[in-house]
Amino acid sequence: MFVIASRIKELRQEKGMSQAQLGAAIGVSQKAVDYWERGVNEPKASYIYKMAEVLEVSSDYLLGLKDW
Repeated sequence: MFVIASRIKELRQEKGMSQAQLGAAIGVSQKAVDYWERGVNEPKASYIYKMAEVLEVSSDYLLGLKDW
């Protein structure tokens, strides 16, 4: 599994959000979030930035470039 996939899922669950809620917060479908979390697709940079804001982490953390 890709680092970004596991981090999206972990952080979303820590925030108590459903895939649909995260998708709505950043402007994508629940299915897109599901695909990202399963490593089927990777999000575009603009969605990584939006997710980082919603999940209150850095983009670098989501991408696995930093461990904090």
